[in-house]
Amino acid sequence: MRREHPGTGRADGPAEGPGTASAGGTAPGVGREGEEPVEVQHVYVHAPFCARRCFYCDFAVQVRREADPGPWAEAIHRERRLLDEEGRAVLAGSLETLYVGGGTPSLLGDEAMVRLADALGRRHLTAPSLEWTAEANPESVTSDLAQAWRRSGVTRMSLGVQSFQETVLRWMGRLHGAEGARRAVAVARAAGITDLSLDLIFGLPEGLPRDWRADLETAIALDVPHVSLYGLTAETGTPLGRGVTEGRIAMAGETRYEEEYLEAAERLGSAGYHHYEVSNFAREGAESRHNRAYWDDRPYLGLGNSSHSYLPPLRRWNLREWPAYLTEVESDRIPVGGEDRPDAAARRLEWIWLGLRTDRGLPLDRLPGAGVERRLRDWIRRGLAMEDEARIRLTPGGWLVLDTLAVELDGALGDPLPG
Repeated sequence: MRREHPGTGRADGPAEGPGTASAGGTAPGVGREGEEPVEVQHVYVHAPFCARRCFYCDFAVQVRREADPGPWAEAIHRERRLLDEEGRAVLAGSLETLYVGGGTPSLLGDEAMVRLADALGRRHLTAPSLEWTAEANPESVTSDLAQAWRRSGVTRMSLGVQSFQETVLRWMGRLHGAEGARRAVAVARAAGITDLSLDLIFGLPEGLPRDWRADLETAIALDVPHVSLYGLTAETGTPLGRGVTEGRIAMAGETRYEEEYLEAAERLGSAGYHHYEVSNFAREGAESRHNRAYWDDRPYLGLGNSSHSYLPPLRRWNLREWPAYLTEVESDRIPVGGEDRPDAAARRLEWIWLGLRTDRGLPLDRLPGAGVERRLRDWIRRGLAMEDEARIRLTPGGWLVLDTLAVELDGALGDPLPG
């Protein structure tokens, strides 16, 4: 078991939606005839620009000191118009959630969210209950930006903090400094954005000075309503990945990786945060509704380069790189990178994985068979799961081996019915 639990990117609303990686795929547009349009109530928009690429980052980003929101918003508008013409997806009259991730959306400046609202159509953003999240790095959160976002309709800000310790931030390539996160939280709150989420990364390389408990205590002291944890991974092609391959950097050992995750679960839990998903903790009522849509297997639309969409039964992803994406939309072509229609076996495994990764777990009445019962009893005996209200739910220890347990349960269920 190594780095099995999800959560190695940004906190919420990733460009790459859950369960979208696929070994195979169909050509774009296959199987469109005869399908009814899918109404979408959840939208993700990718903003790929960053002032600097972090040491560990393999996201689809463009490094720029400044980013113009005009061309970005126009590209999103063009893609949205092309999708309207295609007729595969239709935006709900009022969206339930909108998530703007990256990259660093805050690098696009004060007017970006106004331009985005125009690109999507303001009539879709009028519901009083709309959860509109935008990601920001602390160094780019100014009073003007926070106030502009609030006026535009942004209700929730996700801050890429990662650590509160100067040595760690310098190693990562972060720009905000040890006090940057505290200042950003204060600025956002002063502007009226109080629904805040912080990202923290654990499992840093051996030999890097870092007090994990101190970072947890600082996050708790800030009293933000939501905290997300992400375990560091060495991705191929990143400076970190090359350092590990060349033997210059030693990743955290399995024991320390697990201990830090479990320590966070215990400490945040005792501070009143509900561990509602493998990587996410929230005060009462502060769960990410956008992410819940992913985990609950609801349709969603991704706009922008590298974004993913789920329009049952179709999963589709856009071209990864911004220049290629921009060329397509400017040529009035939908910027599709690939599509997949999972078969019954893939869909069942996905259902298991999505269910087990949240505190809701899976209903026992949908898990028949003596073999399944033996498997679940073994999990409970080993402290990996618990039975509660006719559902099986994983413990934090179980979440550390989520992928393995999902495959085990799928195997115990036997061959799925076709269709």
